[in-house]
Amino acid sequence: MKELDLLKKDWQKSGNSFEQISEVEIYKMLHKKSSSVVKWILIVSILEFVILNGISLLLNDETYDKIMNLHPYLGVLEKVNYLIIIVFIYLFYRNYKTISVLESSKLLIKHILKTRKIVTYYIYWNIIIGGFSGGFGAVESFNDGYNFEQPENARKIIEENGITLLISMLFIMGFLWLFYKLLYGGFLRKLKDNYKELKKIDLQKEG
Repeated sequence: MKELDLLKKDWQKSGNSFEQISEVEIYKMLHKKSSSVVKWILIVSILEFVILNGISLLLNDETYDKIMNLHPYLGVLEKVNYLIIIVFIYLFYRNYKTISVLESSKLLIKHILKTRKIVTYYIYWNIIIGGFSGGFGAVESFNDGYNFEQPENARKIIEENGITLLISMLFIMGFLWLFYKLLYGGFLRKLKDNYKELKKIDLQKEG
């Protein structure tokens, strides 16, 4: 009986060690996957910034310049938008560098949640700024019969086309929501799945 008891104890010890090894391997896999996802978020955000702004520069014309001259606050808003997007890209980069070297599941959980939150804010910002700028540009384009050289006519466009502006903004915001859902939705889902798996490991450890 004593020998059987010793065998059981040895088996239980082996089982625990296998469980610990399994948890370590799972953590390593989740850590690698999370790091890869954040890296791709960084890469996609940089490509998005370069490509979209490159297209915007290529499509720049005299009408766009006139609109900017008549509404200087749009130029200021454009510059602020560039700055904010660059800050978001920097935050993605910093999160990637941090997650890459983490060795704690609790810290990894924390930074996964942080990354998801930053990506969500990034998407909301782009939807709002894109809806406003796109809606305003749509109204200006629809009213090309007005004389852009006269500021009072430009102001009249907004005053008389508030509903058109609102509808244009909502339409563009809906399109942008779909675009960003397709672009970043998969990344967010993967981070959420990794978060759930890491929470399971933590609960097992605490149990």
